[in-house]
Amino acid sequence: MLHRTILTVAAATVIALAVPTTAAASPGGHPSTSTVRYTASDAVIANPSRGFDHTTETHYRADGTGYTPLDATTLAGYRDEGVTQIVRVFYMEAFVDQWHLSRAWLRLVQHDYDTARDAGIGVITRFAYVQGGDYPYTAPYGDADLPTVLAHIEQLTPTLRRNTDVIPTLQQGFIGLWGEGYYTDHFASDPANPGVLTEADKTARRQVVRAELRALPSSRSIQVRTMQMKQDALRTPSGTAGALTPAQAHDGSAAARIGHHNDCFLASPDDFGTFLSDPLSLDQDYLAAESRYVPVGGETCAVNAPRSEYPSASAEMARYHYSYLNLDYNRDVLATWGAEGVRDAAKKLGYRFTMTSSTVTSGRSAAVSVTLRNDGWAAPYNTRPVDLVLTDGRRAVTVPTRADARDWQPGRSVTVSASLRGVPRGTWHVALALPAPERTIADDPAFAIRTANVGTWDARTGVNRLGQTVTVRR
Repeated sequence: MLHRTILTVAAATVIALAVPTTAAASPGGHPSTSTVRYTASDAVIANPSRGFDHTTETHYRADGTGYTPLDATTLAGYRDEGVTQIVRVFYMEAFVDQWHLSRAWLRLVQHDYDTARDAGIGVITRFAYVQGGDYPYTAPYGDADLPTVLAHIEQLTPTLRRNTDVIPTLQQGFIGLWGEGYYTDHFASDPANPGVLTEADKTARRQVVRAELRALPSSRSIQVRTMQMKQDALRTPSGTAGALTPAQAHDGSAAARIGHHNDCFLASPDDFGTFLSDPLSLDQDYLAAESRYVPVGGETCAVNAPRSEYPSASAEMARYHYSYLNLDYNRDVLATWGAEGVRDAAKKLGYRFTMTSSTVTSGRSAAVSVTLRNDGWAAPYNTRPVDLVLTDGRRAVTVPTRADARDWQPGRSVTVSASLRGVPRGTWHVALALPAPERTIADDPAFAIRTANVGTWDARTGVNRLGQTVTVRR
C-alpha cells in the first residue's frame, strides 16, 4: 500500500489554449525537459455522467406494492456494456394525497442509491405521481397539489443531499403525467387545456423549482422539460437574450443550476411541444447557447426522417451539447442510426477528453504540463477536479491544481500546468487524475474520468498514466 500525501498549496496552475513546444533537454544537473505525445483511442470510454443511459422506473402504491429495487447484477451488466448511469423515475402513487412520506419508502429509495453507488452507477433522478395511459389523455390526471409537492420535496431533502455523489442531476418531475409538467390537475388553471398557463400557474411552478434547488446542494442542478419552463421560472425571454451567459456559468445562481431534458427529441419540428417559442428558432438558439454550461439529455420518441436519422441527429446533439440519451427508447429511431451511428454517439455524448501531449521539467523548479482536447459534444456539467498523482513505489503524492474540467468546452484544447513546489525530492512517475469531488467516491475508479488514449489508463487506481518521470531536486 502506497503512503499517500495530498499537497494542497503546492501547485500554481495555468490554463491556456495552447500546444506545448517541442521537447528540449539540458545536460548535467541543470533542469531537463521531456515531452511525450499520446495516441488517441477509438474505443467507447465508459465515463461518469455521460453517454447512453438505461431508463428505469419503480412504483409505490397505496398498499405498498409495486416497488422494484435496483438489482446489483443488472447494474454490473450495464457497466459491462459501457453504460455508467440510469434515469430512475420514482412513482409515488401512495402519497399523492398524503403529505407524509413513509419511512419504509424512504428506506427503499436509499437502498437504491446505495446499490447504484456500489455498482459505480449514477442515478439521474425524477419523482412523479402518475403515468399516462393511452392517448388522448383526459383530466383528472391524478397528480398532487402544490402543498403536497412542497411537503414531499422537504422530506426528500435529507435523502437527496445524502446521495448527491450518485445523483448527477435531478429532473424536475412531480408535476403532471410522468412528472413532465404538462397534463396536470393542479398546475394549469384549466386541466383540459394544460398548455395555457396563468400567472398563478407559473407562480406555483416557480415554487416547485425553488424548493428543488434548495433541496440540493449548490453543486447540483435540476432539469426542466421545456425551455419555456426555465424561462417562466426565471422570468426571462427566449432566444440568446435570455440564455445563460458565460459570465453566469457555474456561479451557483438559479440560472446556472437549471438544465433541460427533451423526452421527444427529433420527433417533430417542435419535438412534440418541447420548443414552444414563435418562431421555434428562438428556443433553439436559447438552448444552443446555454447548453454549454448546464446538463442536457433525454430520449427520442418517434421516427421523423430525415431529421431523426443520424446525420441530422448528431448535428443537433452537438449543437445542443447533449450529455446523455436513453438507449431503451425509441429503439426504432436508434435502429435508423445503424451500429456505426450508435457507436459514434456513444463516444461523443457528453465529454471525451483526449490527452495529446505532456511535458515534465525536472530539477529545482520541477513542473508538469498536460495538453488535452475535448472531442465530445459537451463539457462536464458538475465540478470535476484535476490532480497530478506522483508515485515512487513507496509513496503517492497528490498535487491538486486549480483546474476544473467542466470548463473544458467541446472542440477546444487546454493545457494544465503545475509547479511541483513542496513535493519531496526524488524521482516520481506522473499521472493525471480527474476524480469525483465527493469524498465518498473520490477513490473509486468507476467514478473517475478516463481519457480517450491508448495504454494510459490504470483501472486499479483510476488515473491516467503520462508515461513520464520527473526528478525533484532541492
